[in-house]
Amino acid sequence: MKPLEGRTAVITGAAGGIGSPVARLLGEAGARTIGIDRTESPDCQESIVTDLAQDEALHALATRLSDDPPDMLVNIAGVMRFGLHESQPADALALCYRVNLLVPSVLCGAVAGPMRRRGSGQIVNVGSVLGAIPYPWFAAYSASKAGLSALSQSLRRELQGSGVAVTHINPRAARTPFNNGEVTRFLQITGMKADEPGWVAQRIASAILSRRTTLNIGAMERVYAALNAIAPGLVDSGLNSQIRRARAEFS
Repeated sequence: MKPLEGRTAVITGAAGGIGSPVARLLGEAGARTIGIDRTESPDCQESIVTDLAQDEALHALATRLSDDPPDMLVNIAGVMRFGLHESQPADALALCYRVNLLVPSVLCGAVAGPMRRRGSGQIVNVGSVLGAIPYPWFAAYSASKAGLSALSQSLRRELQGSGVAVTHINPRAARTPFNNGEVTRFLQITGMKADEPGWVAQRIASAILSRRTTLNIGAMERVYAALNAIAPGLVDSGLNSQIRRARAEFS
């Protein structure tokens, strides 16, 4: 019997560069997959095409999930913002915070109660290493992903002992269309690693199947995240050379 046989997984961002292979892997593990995205999710058995940047769409999906809670909610959908924070329009900031933090927060709230009363379930929030190591030129994105980490920790403590697991995963950059030309150039000149999306998806799926509490992908990223939590000044010093190279091109 497959490990997720008979279970339903709802996946936001299921048509994307990471969401699509994650959906495929969960389906191969036996899950009935329902993809949530602005286009059809070809690697899911069912698609809900919607735009969660719209209030009515978010409310409708939250109501559906509350009335018929899945076994697993996997929040992958995200929006990237890159550039000096002073140059970011207010509407772009609002969209970044909405999709990266408000949407998963609302959907988590929709399923948490029904899952808790049922005594089973799993909530998975896919964040970013930039939420644990906030980077210049990614201020809003880093802030929104840091908020997602805090949301995941809070939910895990609220749901402790209920039979509902909360899994929070921080990938590094991946080679997907999520990165525009400027982000790709930033990765090149700073020497930041970008992983193959299939490899990232395998790590995410493995963490889901093992019901891990948290996973930070990348050995050095784990070290820097720990240092940033206890001695951010050391991380400031460690990033100085990267920042100088980036400032020469992006400021």
